Amino acid sequence: MYGALHRDRYPGAVVHDTCAVCYAILSAIKEIEMKDNNLSRRNIITAGAIAGAGLGLARAEDDKPHRSATIAQTEGPFYPVTDQSDKDADLTQIDGVDGVAVGEVVVIEGRIVDESSQPIADAVVDVWRANAAGRYAHESDPNPAPLDRNFQGWAIMKTDAEGRYRFKTVKPGAYPVEEGWDRPPHIHFKVSRRGWRDITTQMYFPDEPLNDVDKLLLNVPQAHRAALIAQQKNTDGVLNFDVVLEKV
Repeated sequence: MYGALHRDRYPGAVVHDTCAVCYAILSAIKEIEMKDNNLSRRNIITAGAIAGAGLGLARAEDDKPHRSATIAQTEGPFYPVTDQSDKDADLTQIDGVDGVAVGEVVVIEGRIVDESSQPIADAVVDVWRANAAGRYAHESDPNPAPLDRNFQGWAIMKTDAEGRYRFKTVKPGAYPVEEGWDRPPHIHFKVSRRGWRDITTQMYFPDEPLNDVDKLLLNVPQAHRAALIAQQKNTDGVLNFDVVLEKV
C-alpha cells in the first residue's frame, strides 16, 4: 500500500521494503490515536512495541545475506561417457586397484546454498577433471600426457542437511588447448536439485599464474570471477568452494 502511494506521488522512486514496514507501523499508531486522542500509557507502550517489532523485522529482512548465483561455464568436451562403478568421494584411488593416484593430494569442500545463503540438502554434486599430468580419462582427449590407472577422475555425491559436500583428489595438471593457451588447473562441477536451476561451472585453484591469462576465466565478468576460485582454508591442503543456485 505504501509503495503504491509513494510511487503515485513520486513517479520513478524506488520503494524499499523497510518503507512499507514503517508505513504499517505509522498506520497502527494512527489507529490507536483515533481510539484515544489523549493516548493512554497502555497505548503508548503498545505503539512502542509495534514500532520495535516492525523495525526489528525490517532490519532482519535488510540484513539477510544475498549472494549472486554462481556463474555457469562450459561443460567442455570431456564429460565421462563410459560409466564406472567407483564414483565415490575419494578420487585418489579406485576400488579393487592397488596403488594411489600420482600428484598433490587436496581436499575440496564447500556448501551448496541458495541466494539467501540457505543450505540446499540432497543436491547432486557431479565432478570430473584431468589427472595430475593434465590428461582426462576420455577417448577424445588428444593430450599425449600419460593416464593414471590409479586415478578415479569422476565422482558423484550428495550434500548433507547443511548443504555440505567434500571429496579428496589430487591437484589437476594444466594442459594445452592451442598454441599460446594452456588451461589452468581446474575441476568441472555440475550441481542439480529439484526446485533450483542446474548449474555447470568450473572451480579454479588459488595463486595460479595461468588463471590470469585463461580465456574462459577472463570471459567471466570480473565481479564474479573470484567466486570461481577456491579459497585456501588451512595449510593441510583443504580448499573451500561454494556453489550458489538460483531458485526456479
